[in-house]
Amino acid sequence: MKQHSLKLAIALGLSAVALPALAEVTLYDYTEATSAYEDAYLSASANLSKSRNDAQAAYDLKLNGDYEKVISTPKTDKTFKLNADGLVTRSGTKGAKSEDSYTAGTSATIDNYFRENSKGAFWFGKAAIGASSESDDLDTSLGIGLGYGRVVNVTPMAKAIRLVDALKYRGSITQKPSKAAYNEIAHIVSKEAEYASKYGRKDYQKYWIADIEKALKGAGVLSGNLNAVGVLEARQVLVDERISTRKHGWKVRAGLNYVGSNFSGIKNKPGLELGAEYHRPLSNRTQFSNEATLSTIFDSNASDAYKFRNNMTLTHEVADRIDWENSWALDYDKIDGGKDVTTNTLSSTFLYELTNSLDYSVTAKVTNTDGTTNDGTDKSINMGLRYRLK
Repeated sequence: MKQHSLKLAIALGLSAVALPALAEVTLYDYTEATSAYEDAYLSASANLSKSRNDAQAAYDLKLNGDYEKVISTPKTDKTFKLNADGLVTRSGTKGAKSEDSYTAGTSATIDNYFRENSKGAFWFGKAAIGASSESDDLDTSLGIGLGYGRVVNVTPMAKAIRLVDALKYRGSITQKPSKAAYNEIAHIVSKEAEYASKYGRKDYQKYWIADIEKALKGAGVLSGNLNAVGVLEARQVLVDERISTRKHGWKVRAGLNYVGSNFSGIKNKPGLELGAEYHRPLSNRTQFSNEATLSTIFDSNASDAYKFRNNMTLTHEVADRIDWENSWALDYDKIDGGKDVTTNTLSSTFLYELTNSLDYSVTAKVTNTDGTTNDGTDKSINMGLRYRLK
């Protein structure tokens, strides 16, 4: 009897060693090649002050709009961007008038891969146009070239991981599912727009969440139906809470440009543009991104001139309703025959989600400029509102 008990114990022990626990799922496990995301924000902040030496109140009003839409299929990536910045300001000097300025730009880029589902080579086409109150000319360009690499939108997996964690915490599911089940849930999450189109904006959520419920049942972590707490938790995570876009991967590109005109008055010139971008989610709550471009125009009057732009961002989700966004923007202009201009801008923003569309923001910014007639460092702290359109 004792021998049988000993053999049984050894067998159970060996089986436990042979069947390890499920590995922790990360954003890198997302496998969907077809996806789309849309980010659209309107931001506003205002400052009003009057120091002891001011003859009148000084103020500035800042308005900003940003839009980005990316549509990915196994064959192509399509990116559309639009941004606009406006500023109305008045100094405290006696008799000073208000001054306003703006910049705006839009671009469209299509990356066409030579092989479907590839993370390798592609050719691309790009068109861009910009406007500024400081110039009478538009900034227009067309480009074509070659690139390598791919960036994947992994936001659906981030939502799936958050949903599973919330349901397990509430006791609505017994355990976490396999990676395959996580991917199935994430694929359903990514199709929110399809559900809204099929069932209508008013009713789609119940069908959407019901299909996620079926995936949980199929994964063996849900024995019956989601209880009331589980349904409310799913809606809270997927609908009421917003999550910033999570991306993973990299791309490099090189191409020829045709510059129709630019803010410096140059018209009808060929050019060259090099670009690179890198995105890495450091965790389910932290996203790092860096994008850089180097461009030059083939002009005999400015043969050594070029522009380098680099934008680095780090976004951390402190809590479900609090985001911390940090950025470093470097602009370097190599001017042929003139003094080079370098501008560094560091900003740090805390965003508190008032509703799923409206955030309260506090931003600290430091800008240093070198190479102009107004060199120096500017510091500011702004409070404002940001409205999320998409």
